[in-house]
Amino acid sequence: MPKAYFIPPDDLKKCALLSNFAAKLPAHAPLVGVTPAEVAAVQADNLMFAYACDATNQFKQCAQEWVAFKNALRNGSAVGNLPVAPALAGPPAPVPTDIFGRNSALGSRLKKHAAYTDAMGQDLGLIGAEQTTDLVNLKPTLKVQMQAGHPNILWTKQGMDGLEIWVDRGNGFAFLAIDTVPDYLDTAALPAAGARAVWKYKAIYRLHDEQVGQWSDVASVSVMG
Repeated sequence: MPKAYFIPPDDLKKCALLSNFAAKLPAHAPLVGVTPAEVAAVQADNLMFAYACDATNQFKQCAQEWVAFKNALRNGSAVGNLPVAPALAGPPAPVPTDIFGRNSALGSRLKKHAAYTDAMGQDLGLIGAEQTTDLVNLKPTLKVQMQAGHPNILWTKQGMDGLEIWVDRGNGFAFLAIDTVPDYLDTAALPAAGARAVWKYKAIYRLHDEQVGQWSDVASVSVMG
């Protein structure tokens, strides 16, 4: 059965993968031609990404506490003390951007080395889970709702990287956008005041920068200027 790409889609799993890779790479590095400098770079990437993820989570929690505090003030509920902003430790050394681009490239290079084994790949987290998604027949389902006068295209990721969306505003289908975070609000200019038009949408999933699966059924919506 085919394997999924070894880099997971969400940040929590990315953080765990990079932590494992940084911890275990030193033991395997001499066998597969990874230099000490490359090992140190992976470990620096891990420290910085973990710090950024932790800071993000702490500030999200603080934001939620402030929303609750503000709502209590507004609605007359009992309020406690003011929420306290996170006190972060000093950041690790800065690293270049594209952490997972370069670590993915390093992992792919390592997997092509003559000394690489599946056991090593499992230990380093370089082998994805078994791919259970039917990438041949996978098909997006589109729903369109109006939001502030504009069509909002509702869709789900189903484990894919994004959605390639096409639109027909009366002149045939043309590329509209590649959306990576559902949903997609079409903010194109509406028809002239008082005029009505039917806009049609279709889409196909994208994985690793390629189209996969089947095109969705066409979803239509009436828009008013």
